[in-house]
Amino acid sequence: MSVERLELISREAFPNPSSNAYERIEYRAHYAVDPEAATLETIVDLTLAPRDADGLVRFAGDLTVLTPLDADRPGTAILEVPNRGHRIAPSMFNRAMRAIDDREIDPGDGFLFERGLTVVFCGWQWDVPHGDGRMGLDAPRVSNPDGGRMQHRFQPGANTKRVELTDQHVGSIGNHRPITPSDEPAELMARQSIYGDATPIPTEQWRFVDDKSAIELDGGFEAGTIYDLLYRPLECPVVGAGLIAIRDMAVFLKTNANPFAPIDHVIGEGVSQCGRFLRTFLYTGLNIDEHGSKAFDGLIIHVAGGRRGEFNHRYAQPSVQPTPSFGHLHPYADAPSNGPNGFSGLLDRQRARGGMPKIFYTDTSAEYWRGDAGLTHAIPNTREDLEFAENARRYLFASTQHGAGVVEQDPASPFGLSANRFNAIDYRPLIRAALANLIEWVVDGNEPPPSAYPRWSDGTAAWREDVLDTLTTSGLVRPDVEGLNRLRPLDLGPAADRGIAALPARPLGDVLNAPVSAVDENGNETAGIAMPDVSIPVGVHTGFNPRHPATGGEGQLLEYVGSTRFFEPADLEARYGTREAYLEAIRHRGAYLADTRYLLADDVELCVQIAAERFDAAMNPAD
Repeated sequence: MSVERLELISREAFPNPSSNAYERIEYRAHYAVDPEAATLETIVDLTLAPRDADGLVRFAGDLTVLTPLDADRPGTAILEVPNRGHRIAPSMFNRAMRAIDDREIDPGDGFLFERGLTVVFCGWQWDVPHGDGRMGLDAPRVSNPDGGRMQHRFQPGANTKRVELTDQHVGSIGNHRPITPSDEPAELMARQSIYGDATPIPTEQWRFVDDKSAIELDGGFEAGTIYDLLYRPLECPVVGAGLIAIRDMAVFLKTNANPFAPIDHVIGEGVSQCGRFLRTFLYTGLNIDEHGSKAFDGLIIHVAGGRRGEFNHRYAQPSVQPTPSFGHLHPYADAPSNGPNGFSGLLDRQRARGGMPKIFYTDTSAEYWRGDAGLTHAIPNTREDLEFAENARRYLFASTQHGAGVVEQDPASPFGLSANRFNAIDYRPLIRAALANLIEWVVDGNEPPPSAYPRWSDGTAAWREDVLDTLTTSGLVRPDVEGLNRLRPLDLGPAADRGIAALPARPLGDVLNAPVSAVDENGNETAGIAMPDVSIPVGVHTGFNPRHPATGGEGQLLEYVGSTRFFEPADLEARYGTREAYLEAIRHRGAYLADTRYLLADDVELCVQIAAERFDAAMNPAD
């Protein structure tokens, strides 16, 4: 355990709607690690980091704890990996509003607090912006490393002359601080698709501006074109220190040194970027420390699909998403399968070391449609399934998008402008039940409900092009089959095994086709767990949504978002009669899901409320 001390920053009451009194404590966590420890041999550049007189490498990060005041016996902690510094658990599990100011935490409906859980948020990302309440880590820096550079990829949604050097969604603030280039030569190139041929842009046509925090291009960057900027950064952090911080904080929580509520079980939770972080965490075998202490007893890995990410290589950018790099490499599945690096599985190193946690993988349709979630349980380009071990469950939330859908059908999002209105399905009652089931499995040994995801063996899996063929009369704009995202084997150069990539990656061999869920006569998915308003639908809901033609890249997917097209009001009346009859059918379906433990009994009426909002929106279309 490398947590040396917790430096107290503030301590105050945390009002919440549950029956339990809570307080909020802010700390600065200080870590000290032995860079020669066998369990840390997979952390890139750690042995190159500066050491103190005792031979240890030190670093520090942010820590937020929401703890019950009256805990008189050991309980369970949820340790969240914050998404780009944001605390996500309240909005995901408590259905809270995302605060504009990250210094604030909305307790929402109190779901986590009513259960007496200690909720911990641990900073891990080295390049998170400071000063706005987001949580980060001051990682160790390496001086003058030999080799490597970074790749900054962007695809503008509109013509623009200037682009910030941050991983930036359209219309939002940067997800990380600009990573300043050194004075070494840089390259800029353009391509029309993810793996398309790259055209170098002459150096005299572009330049760094604003203290190298942005670039400008003569004539401007074109909407829909994919650009790659390749350069050597000014500083080299040990990015994998974030993995160490998360591991050692999980271990620390279960010790007597913990100064707040006593903890005997820790559940790790990560959403999107942080789900991919936790997949990388398992791949590196970090769920056990050098003393044999287990970090996480359970993990809920949400909307990660089959990817990992830039969390443990030289010049890694943790916020990066679709750029082909280390996070796109085999293995994708827990079970060993063939790949360019041999017969291997995601959990091989963790199995060899011990300390295996219980794992829930939860995904939406969007992770399947972007081409990678199906790789976690199917052999690419075949109709062969792979199975999960007894320590894991996988659940697809049917006909959903990356984030919980809302009724307000605005086609503009932080991800860009879409061709269809966004998916309206709010799946959060399902992930609440998943968390409750995982805690029961970890704490009491109660087996969770069976996995539910697309399988070739039971006819619930399908190829994306076949599903698109069935949706020709849906009224949805469909992506071009040729423009669908597909992962490919990559060559990252001769030093890739040391975490040093030759960028851009060179594609190898054929694309990796993966299945999605088949659909029913309404166009909604047949695999996975369906919210009641998907089983008894008021529209067709998908995990895909093409880019709007005005943003360029026409026919390509707009990642992370899905589509909803409501049925006509006359069709709904013919199907269900009255609103009351429809909601009673929803209530019965919710009761069934509660009986099978895919939904909490307390959330049946919440599902009725959610369905009522969507029924009303369909019956009273805005356009």
